[in-house]
Amino acid sequence: MPENNINTKDFIIGSLVGAIIGASTALLFAPKSGRELRSDINQGATQVKGRASEFKDAAQEKGMVLKDKAFATSAELTKKAVDTTSQFSKNVAQKSQEFKENVTQKSQELKETAAQKANEVKKDAAKKAGEVKADAEQKTEAVKTDAADKKKEVKKTAKTATK
Repeated sequence: MPENNINTKDFIIGSLVGAIIGASTALLFAPKSGRELRSDINQGATQVKGRASEFKDAAQEKGMVLKDKAFATSAELTKKAVDTTSQFSKNVAQKSQEFKENVTQKSQELKETAAQKANEVKKDAAKKAGEVKADAEQKTEAVKTDAADKKKEVKKTAKTATK
């Protein structure tokens, strides 16, 4: 599209220059008197001035339209940037909240698992302690029985030896 604007602008400038040169050439080579020639030149200059004024007005109007379009586009882009930034901030806040909840949940699960394992170890330790105690009591009884048997034997041997 910019190429069309350049070509149109070049065409308009070329036409204007060609019209000026053509009008000047026609006036200079036409067989007229000085007064008529000056009158025609003044008339041509007035026409050229009018056309230049029209081109100036058209250019100003086009410039205003482009300026308004640029402001509108700028406002749209600014609004879009603000909306995108706002949405990004909301997403970050939401993800942060989700992360916090996830960490809290995992911490709670870990705490519960640790408490469960501690209870299991405590139960196992109590069970083992009971087994060790029962085993120790059994062995103590066995040693007492053995000691009593040995004591009887020693008394018996001592009686036999004293006889």
